[in-house]
Amino acid sequence: MSRTIQKAHRPRAERDESPRPGATVGRRFPFGWAAFLALLCYGLANLYWALGGSGFPFGANDANPEYSAFEHVGRAQLAPWVAGGFLVSAAVALLLALPGRRRVPTGVLLGATALAAAAVLGTLADFRILGNLAYVFMLQFSAINWTVVNQVFAVVAVGLMVVSAVGYQRRVTGACTRCGRTESEAGWTSPAEAARWGRKAVYTAVVVPLVYASTRWAWAIGYPLGISQKMWDDGKKDHLWMYGAALATMGALGSLLTLGLVQRWGEVFPRWIPFLRGRRVPPALAVVPASLVSVMVTSAGIMYIRLHFQGAFDDVRHNWGATVPETIWPVWGIALAAATLAYYFRRRGACKNCGRGAH
Repeated sequence: MSRTIQKAHRPRAERDESPRPGATVGRRFPFGWAAFLALLCYGLANLYWALGGSGFPFGANDANPEYSAFEHVGRAQLAPWVAGGFLVSAAVALLLALPGRRRVPTGVLLGATALAAAAVLGTLADFRILGNLAYVFMLQFSAINWTVVNQVFAVVAVGLMVVSAVGYQRRVTGACTRCGRTESEAGWTSPAEAARWGRKAVYTAVVVPLVYASTRWAWAIGYPLGISQKMWDDGKKDHLWMYGAALATMGALGSLLTLGLVQRWGEVFPRWIPFLRGRRVPPALAVVPASLVSVMVTSAGIMYIRLHFQGAFDDVRHNWGATVPETIWPVWGIALAAATLAYYFRRRGACKNCGRGAH
């Protein structure tokens, strides 16, 4: 008893209170259980639709079926497959959420997670999520419909699943569950290396959206770059080119903000920002929105590539400016994701969980 009391009153510096590598300290958001519940609920919703319930949002029932990967597939044929996919994903998410290591090989669980994310981003989700976000900022809410709401929910569900898979992979490999570091922080994840390849990714993420924006700006000022005169005249009657230029400008401004991932003002608020000047920029303030945008533009670009292969666009040779620039959006999205990851590696600092990263 006396030894216990003496140990409790020893100075903090003399006690061995350093967390174990890989241990989780403090309360953290349960991504694994959130992913399981979201996927299970959405799988059951699709099962309801498969059994004849009303409100199925995809395929031929899509509000805009011409954008869907399953344009001519009805609820009776598509809903059972979507339900099965989400219910299987929920089972995988449950295995990822449970403590300890599963008997199922880690590669199988991670592969199933990647497959689920690719299926949602490549088939169910499309450019309307990105477009609706832009319209929200423009206070134009009429474009939001039931299909877009379901797309967002599906993307969020598999996004939580991916985060859970990353945490599981860290746990079974002995890495810190909070920061992902192992005994040595070397190679491509080190701050020095991340600064090197991250800069290249940032410049790529800046250039690609400007290529797209240049066509929309040209149309707004009266030059039909990449489209026929007839198409430009038709769009002018409905003021489409002004809306297009506004959306392109938002994308261009976002691409310029990407420079903050490698500039000083992306780490410390500049002097011209009242109340915040000189303060440290929280890494999450850049990482979270940049990660979301990278997912949305990648999904949008995949949709345009898919529609080109499906032959959905007429007279591409004379109207290439309307749809071809969007096909390079996956390059933008992947580059932005890489730039964001590099920024995170540079800014994450010492981990409060494992103590690694302290200099």
